Amino acid sequence: MSPPSDAPIRTPDQRLRVFVSSTLKELEPERRAARAAIERLRLAPVMFELGARPHPPRELYRAYLDQSDVFVGVYWREYGWVAPGEEISGLEDEWRLAPRDMPRLIYVKQAPKREARLNGLLARIRDDDRASYKPFADAAELAELVEADLATLLAERFDASRAPATAAPASAQAPAQETPSRLPAPFTDAVGRDRELATLLDWVGDDATRLVTLAGPGGIGKSRLAIEIAHGVGAGFDRVTFVTLEHLRDAGEVLPAIARALGVRDTGDRPLSEQLGVARAGRRDLIVLDNFEQVLDAATDVVSLLNDVPGATLLVTSRSRLRVRGERVFDVEPLALPDEYAQATVEDVLASPAVQLFRDRAQSADPRFEVTPANAADVARICRALEGVPLAIELAAACIRALTPAAMLAKLDQMLPLLVNAARDVPERQRTIQATVEWSIDLLEPEPRELFARLGVFAGDFGLDAVEAVTVGAPFATDLLGTLLTLVDSSLLRQHADAGMPLFSMLAPVREIATARFANEPDAAAVRRAHADHYVRLAAETEPLLRGRTQIDALGRLEAERDNLRAAYRHLIAIGEVDPVADAVWRLLLYWWIRGFLPEAKAWMDLMLDSGQPLSPRTRAIALAFTAWVPLWQTDGEVRAEPLEESAAIFRGLGDEFSEGLALTVLALAYMSAEPPDLALAEERQRTALELDGVRGEPSFDALFRGALGRIYLARGRFAESLPFFEEARDDAARIGDLFVESIALTQIGYAHLALGEPDRASFLRNLDLAARLRNDDGMAYALEGLAATDGATGDLARAGLFLGASEALRARTGLSEQRSYITYQPFVDAVLASDRAAEFEAARTSGRRMPRRAVLDLALGPELAAEAWA
Repeated sequence: MSPPSDAPIRTPDQRLRVFVSSTLKELEPERRAARAAIERLRLAPVMFELGARPHPPRELYRAYLDQSDVFVGVYWREYGWVAPGEEISGLEDEWRLAPRDMPRLIYVKQAPKREARLNGLLARIRDDDRASYKPFADAAELAELVEADLATLLAERFDASRAPATAAPASAQAPAQETPSRLPAPFTDAVGRDRELATLLDWVGDDATRLVTLAGPGGIGKSRLAIEIAHGVGAGFDRVTFVTLEHLRDAGEVLPAIARALGVRDTGDRPLSEQLGVARAGRRDLIVLDNFEQVLDAATDVVSLLNDVPGATLLVTSRSRLRVRGERVFDVEPLALPDEYAQATVEDVLASPAVQLFRDRAQSADPRFEVTPANAADVARICRALEGVPLAIELAAACIRALTPAAMLAKLDQMLPLLVNAARDVPERQRTIQATVEWSIDLLEPEPRELFARLGVFAGDFGLDAVEAVTVGAPFATDLLGTLLTLVDSSLLRQHADAGMPLFSMLAPVREIATARFANEPDAAAVRRAHADHYVRLAAETEPLLRGRTQIDALGRLEAERDNLRAAYRHLIAIGEVDPVADAVWRLLLYWWIRGFLPEAKAWMDLMLDSGQPLSPRTRAIALAFTAWVPLWQTDGEVRAEPLEESAAIFRGLGDEFSEGLALTVLALAYMSAEPPDLALAEERQRTALELDGVRGEPSFDALFRGALGRIYLARGRFAESLPFFEEARDDAARIGDLFVESIALTQIGYAHLALGEPDRASFLRNLDLAARLRNDDGMAYALEGLAATDGATGDLARAGLFLGASEALRARTGLSEQRSYITYQPFVDAVLASDRAAEFEAARTSGRRMPRRAVLDLALGPELAAEAWA
């Protein structure tokens, strides 16, 4: 056995680090281009504006360079700033401090004139035979050069290392397994699928197989099999994510749906598949895309996703093959049928998975049912007539309370020939499931059948009040609940609870038939408008519940019906009814904010502003506020105060003091985020907001706005004076039970105490608890950053690094960074990195990036409180 190597063993998340050295302002476009090129190769850019101080000491340069693998120097006209007491600029210092054995790629932008000292530095660089030296004209050319040169460099290094490799020691650790996403619960056993399941688990676990498609007709059991695989893959993947596509019709919505499921927000600065690649770098993901057939045009996006997220395996369920390279198709067949002979015994019949499924589902409808010698032959014939299609069997079995197997068989024999879809381009099995579902529908009495067609208006789960809204005046609305339960009993409708509220849903094949029937309804347009009006009213009804003690339940209610909210508002925008949408979106501001959907709300407002149609003053004010607010949440977003000034002025003219106060508060944030910040103007706008009676009458927002004023004091460096604002906001929020406002106040209290040299761990812990209960990813990131700073200040660098790494992983998923006006954790990180314990801190930071979210909560809050917060 050869002796163990001292070289570190890289785990998948430990990508090669590329140190980028350049002046900052004059080369900002080039720095962005270089970073994008490095990230396209799945390497890690090391750039000081991403967190380091502008002019770090030599120790900090050395710490960064010692942990980097490649040096990239980009130069143009300026030599760079020379700090007091120093003889050379930071730019030259970085070049000198780079290890001699580090590969060096140098790029010089064409310029008619350069500073003399830079010319001297470039001359010394050209004379150094260790460096590659290339000119370039613009950012685009630089990006091409960097990407090509790094690829060549990696290839050369690979060739140079192609000696027989020793085996990795058994103690090498893979990244910690992430907590899986919320997978659909299997309500019943997967009958008769053991062999298929074993085969597919082998396929999915094979690194060479990146795309597996479960193909087959509707109702064949593709989704059920995919759920079983998702639950059965075990520790082979860091995360399993189940993405339901049944509500989508636009292929362009597939990647955003995947991003939402992974918790990655679209920042719009690069293709979404590339953003997913950055966010999921170093992870092994199984992503299940369920019901892909209606978005087949997104197959090319799937290929992009596989290219940009090399650690991902996709499991797709679809009625049609994707027909792309690398696809491995598994045809999901019907359940095995009983042998076809007349004198079948009960034991012989029950050996068939199709019959087992019929028996199980029939017993769910009527516990008295059993397969007996008297009915075994009829049950076998029913399963054969239904060709072993699981959904067809389930729907038939649900009728056992009304029909004996013999009567069911006779009815089935009569109806199937009439209901076969004769279209030549429809697969034979799809005709069978269509006939089966249609037969189940037509077994209903007229009123449930009419209600079924009306329910085709819904895009996702829906509540009883929504059904009432779209059935006003209909004959079947007399006993609406009873009629709904008839559909539930017939397995055409499912009933479940979410956020304590009873909801109804349909299986995808059933929903398709309901949607098709609804489209043929003579009053479809009126019903669709009633559907949209209901979700506009829901916004008005839910708005006050989003504040105070009802906040969590209100968030859960909106989340449960989010697909219908989206469908309703998109429909109203499409028909030019934008005023109700703007009002509804404004009322649900806290929902979009807490759950991270502000960019989506902004997109609707952008559509309104770009449509060219006249907007009412209120709608314009709302749209302007959203479009200028959302970029403030991103460090590279554009700060625009003018739209917010116009928005506040419009609200003032309309006499809407609450909305004016909200626009003024966002405006204050804009002035704080400007370069340079205008804190005097920010304070003036914030104080104006607090003087409005419409704000004083809203306790949650009054407390929120007072905390915002404290932030201005914090930004001025008046730390002690800022604390009373935050503490009053926290106390008022706790008194009225508003967890979100309390969470924000706690963030500011924690940072104010840190600035005063008084670490306040309790405030950040309480903030983390509340943010987890609210499912507020940004709030959790702020809390973890605060804990990292607190532990760093008190010397516990192991926990500090873990928490900071965990917050960075969360930021990567959300696509957002801290607001520019916040006092953040960075000074405390800089101090640690400049110390002799930097390596210890960075090792813990790397571990934190791989740590599952639930494990982070357990570490910070303790298992009991974490379980309660994440319940």
